[in-house]
Amino acid sequence: MINRELIRVKIVQLTYAYYQNGDGNIDKAEKELLFSLSKAYDLYNYLLELIVAVTNEERHRIAIAKQRAAREGTEAPSEKFINNKFALQLENNKQLNSFIEDKNLTWDNDIEAVRKICDQIEQSTFYKEYMDADDDSYDADREIWRKIYRTLIQENADLDAVLEDKSLYWNDDKEIVDTFAIKTIKRFDPKEGADQELLPEYKDEEDREFAIKLFRATILNADTYQRYMSDAARNWDFSRLAYMDVIIMQIAIAEMINFPNIPVNVTINEFVELAKLYSTPKSGRFINGMLDAIARYLNETGKIFKPMAQRKQGPNKDNNKRQFKN
Repeated sequence: MINRELIRVKIVQLTYAYYQNGDGNIDKAEKELLFSLSKAYDLYNYLLELIVAVTNEERHRIAIAKQRAAREGTEAPSEKFINNKFALQLENNKQLNSFIEDKNLTWDNDIEAVRKICDQIEQSTFYKEYMDADDDSYDADREIWRKIYRTLIQENADLDAVLEDKSLYWNDDKEIVDTFAIKTIKRFDPKEGADQELLPEYKDEEDREFAIKLFRATILNADTYQRYMSDAARNWDFSRLAYMDVIIMQIAIAEMINFPNIPVNVTINEFVELAKLYSTPKSGRFINGMLDAIARYLNETGKIFKPMAQRKQGPNKDNNKRQFKN
């Protein structure tokens, strides 16, 4: 589940924190990085457990409504939603239940957030259409939860605030983790029953090693990478560059040099997007130009061997080149 996009986000955060703390303990910082990544996996499971919590709250509401209907002699409420086949399969999932029990994760302390989502579900058009439809297939049951998640959980400022209060590590994780929760809903198969596999914490050991190697390379080669930045800055005073810009470029250079299988354009695009998220409004364009120049220098000097698009030359092409010191 933990992919390289999330790893890059965490390394930006942890590299910034490493320099802010100033203790220079890279082993401690590395442990913090891995712990931070593991918290993202906690969030993934916790958001899946939210589906179970909502179903349980709806059971409670239906039980009360049935008692009232019996007293008043009115029609009993439909139990279609609380008997949703996908939700029941998830509720019985061995892997999820084991993880939730082991980590002691529960929505009991945030029942108001659960109730608010239940209210929103009951008021939604797609819920009413689902309840009125004759289709009682597994696919229909899974699809209603995909819609609920995308509409009422993925985009939910109140829920985001609840999660941020529960863990500082979750502040920037939910947007990425949501995509994996939705992917999990879509891949559930009724034939798998309670043994349905959830996404693993890491797709493979290579991604975990990617996190460690990139973080260590960023810190241990800081002087060299910052010299490349200083040379590429040309008319800029390097000391006046935005601190976060320097952090982001330092990590990007580490990735260019230490991971030969990752194309330059992928690295540049990923870190330009991070600059837009974490730094100044103009940082994306600035960092794009800087990293392009640095990548070309690294290629020209044999430090990396990665294909790059031909640069468009202006009328003063000699003036457009960054000056690097060998």
